[in-house]
Parts: sequence; structure tokens; C-alpha cells
Amino acid sequence: MKNALGRPVPAGFVPYSGVIGKDNPRRRLEKRPALNQENKLIADIAAVFDRLEIGDGATLSFHHHLRDGDEVMNLVLAEVKRRGLKNLTLAPSSVFPNHHLLAELIENGAVTKLYTDYINGPVAAAICAGKMAGLLVMDTHGGRSCAIESGDIAIDVAFIAVPCATASGDGNGFSGPSACGSLGYAVSDMYYARRKVVITDHIVDSVTDKQIHGEYVDYVLKVDRIGRREEIVSGTTRITRDPVGLLIAENAVRVLAAVGAIKDGFSFQTGAGGISLAVSAYLKRYMQENKITAAFASGGITGYIVAMHEEGLIHDIYDVQCFDLAAVTSIGANPRHHAISSARYASILEKNVADRLDVVILGATEVDTDFNVNVTTASDGLIIGGSGGHADTANGAKITVIVTPLLKTRLPIVKDRVTTVTTPGSDVDIVVTERGIAVNPTRRDLLERLSGSGLPLVTIEELRDKAIQIAGRPQEIPSGKRIIGVVRHRDLSVVDVIYETGGRS
Repeated sequence: MKNALGRPVPAGFVPYSGVIGKDNPRRRLEKRPALNQENKLIADIAAVFDRLEIGDGATLSFHHHLRDGDEVMNLVLAEVKRRGLKNLTLAPSSVFPNHHLLAELIENGAVTKLYTDYINGPVAAAICAGKMAGLLVMDTHGGRSCAIESGDIAIDVAFIAVPCATASGDGNGFSGPSACGSLGYAVSDMYYARRKVVITDHIVDSVTDKQIHGEYVDYVLKVDRIGRREEIVSGTTRITRDPVGLLIAENAVRVLAAVGAIKDGFSFQTGAGGISLAVSAYLKRYMQENKITAAFASGGITGYIVAMHEEGLIHDIYDVQCFDLAAVTSIGANPRHHAISSARYASILEKNVADRLDVVILGATEVDTDFNVNVTTASDGLIIGGSGGHADTANGAKITVIVTPLLKTRLPIVKDRVTTVTTPGSDVDIVVTERGIAVNPTRRDLLERLSGSGLPLVTIEELRDKAIQIAGRPQEIPSGKRIIGVVRHRDLSVVDVIYETGGRS
């Protein structure tokens, strides 16, 4: 069986069969209030497992707002290992290198299936090597929320890391020693998981601006530390200083200005990659020079966006995840810096921010001549990331711009066919490189507006040919035969598959 892009759907994988769409969304599950509304404080993680009778075959979920500094998933997995549990399904919103214990539990059969939106490090390597018995399902951030709320991912117990919480389970991420800002990815888990456990290192008497609501929380576990907040910031969330990257960012803003997209009241999102972040700097300068104010910026928020807001260039910020500590500080103090759930961010089951975007700027690992974008795997097939909000916002925004150098480590980025489709080319409008700008031919309106602009317009095929001329045609890497994962779009349809040991036959 194949999907709409001609990609195979693995045997044994049952695609989502409900009706999902903006005009006819599938009915959500009923929200599940906690059964236990009194005496929620619990002594230790072992008591949580005992009280909730967590055993073989359970589905457990986590969120990743502490990113590579998260210690809650490892706490839970250590108890899984101690008890010798088997055949578990995990549904973390993302997996980072610090979750190395999960790789061990995959290899010994404790964890046999994984739903996530982003993954790298030892866990990705173990899965690519074929060490997980079941399938990896990679969703978008909006798709994960949709899957949880519609029952496609049925969570038995959600473990919610909360930097500031009451003994009854009310909480947010704005204060406490592990403050990480918005807890947007945990909200669907809180509402729809069968049982919910708040894990915190900072108990307070009361909480305002709640994202986590105690009426849905069964137990509260106090620990010494839920994570290292300084690890929220990673190398992928720092602005590039490379002259090539800066040229690409500047040209991206020139393109948007030329098509008339940057105007009073527009809305935008920039990705977390170095070049995408550099776009913010050039966008800021253009807005200042032309006295333009944006209605809102959204997504994972950085200090660059916060600074633009504080200077009056952005009216509101809608924040599903803070990418640095400047954003964490802002969200706890600024009433126009709003913490939102992943459902409000990008789920097609409700009116969402992604569908209101005028412009989104995103990065790429690979782009092909059909404008498909890969941010899931490297060219050798090793999993190095995932969609996150990439495909959500590309699908929702009026104009989607991909910014990427033509070559990375002497490998062509624009090629005949991407290793893995993360974001379908039908959702991509413009590709900006240092050696030319390609517009999707389906966007004749953009091509007409750019006519006579003086920008270096080329076809996507010309970009591919330039890359090959410089670096040569890359050698095809043979694939494994076993499908170890599927990539889903925000409507839960299968976009592509991932093969053991990488590549594609």
C-alpha cells in the first residue's frame, strides 16, 4: 500500500481511519478529570507505579520543555528498569540525547513502540539500527495533540514535569529553580490521558496563569530536581554568524518584502535554526525602517522575538515552547506573551495559530525538486530530528519560506529526491539559498510579484544542478529492507517511512 506521494505504508501499521479536517473534525474524547481529588502528594516514584498499577504493556507520555536538561523521563524509566517491565509504549513529545536510558530499554524489550515529534542521540541510533521491536511513529506537534485528543494515542499515564506546582496539581512553568516557560506540549496529555502525575521540584501555595489544572491531576510527586533549565538552549537555537547564512537570511527578508508579505498587522514565525533566527534580525531592521508592527509571532520563542516585542514591533507572542531563558523570563512577566497549548498552536481539531500565520521561515536538511523538505533524517537515513512544528506551520501559513545553504559539509542539499519527506512540497512556496531563490511553480501569484524585483530567481532544478556541479552527485546509500518508522502529517496521514540503517531502495 502507498500514500499520496507514492511512499509505502508498512504492513501491520493501521493508518488513522477517522475523518479529520478543518470542516469536519473528528469528535474529541471527553476530557478526563482526576479520580483522586484529595491527598495528591505521593512519596516517591515507586509509590506512583504501585498506586496506578503501571505494568507491562502500558503507554506512558512525557513532554520536552526542559529539552536536553529533562530528568523526569529518566526518573520514570529507571523505575521501569528496576521493575523489569516489558512491552511498553512511550509517547514523549520529543527525545533528546540525555534520554540515553531509553536506548537501553529499547534494546532489552522494555519499550517496544514510540510515538514522538522529534528525536536524536542514542535513542535515534538504536531505532535506526533496528533494535526496537515495534514501530516508531513520528508526528508533528499539532498532529501529536490531535492524535491524543482523538484517541489515536491512548495514554495510560502522563508524567508532567512542572517547575512550579501546588499540592493539588495546579501549575505552570514560569517560576521555580527549573522554570522553563510555556508547558504547551503537556496540555493535551493533562486533559486526555487516563491518569496524570505532576512531578515538580517547587511546591507553592497557589498558582496564577495555570497551564496545568489540578482537577485533571491524580498525583503530585515532589523531587529534588526535575531538570537543568540551562540545557533548554542548544546549538540549534543560536543565530548563525556564517556570512553565507546571513546572506540567505537577508535575501529571505528581501523576498518577503518584494511580495508584499511584510506589512502592518502581519503574523509570522521563524524556526529555531541558526539561519531562521538570523531572519529575525533582518526582519527587525526592515520593520523599524518601514514603521511596521506585526500582529503576532508564534511557535517556539527565543530572546530575538522577545526583544522585537519589547521594542514595539510585535503586538502579541503566542508561545508553545520557550527556546531560551530570555523567553522564560518574558513569559512570566509580560501579559502579552501568552502560553498556549500545542492544540491551540497547530491542531486541526480547533482554531489554531498555525492556520493564522501569514509567513513562516523554516530550515531544511534536504530539499528535492518537488519542493519536499526533510528535517527528519540525514542523507544516510540516520534520524537526526523530526517535524516538530515544521509541517504544521508550512501547511497553515500563507507563505512558507525554506532557508538553507546549497551545500552542507560538501553535500548537495537540493537533490532529486529527499531521503525522508517531512513536509510535502505542496506546502512549500519558496526556497532561498546563497546561490539563488526558487519559487514553487504552483505559486504563480508569487512569481508575478517577484518579476522585475532584481532578486536571483532560478528554478529548483537549476539549484540542484548548481549543487551537483560544485560537489558532484552524491553516492546513493543502500537502504535496509525493514521499515522501522512512519512519518505522519498533522492530519495523521502517513507522509513517508523510515528504513533500518537509512536510505531508500
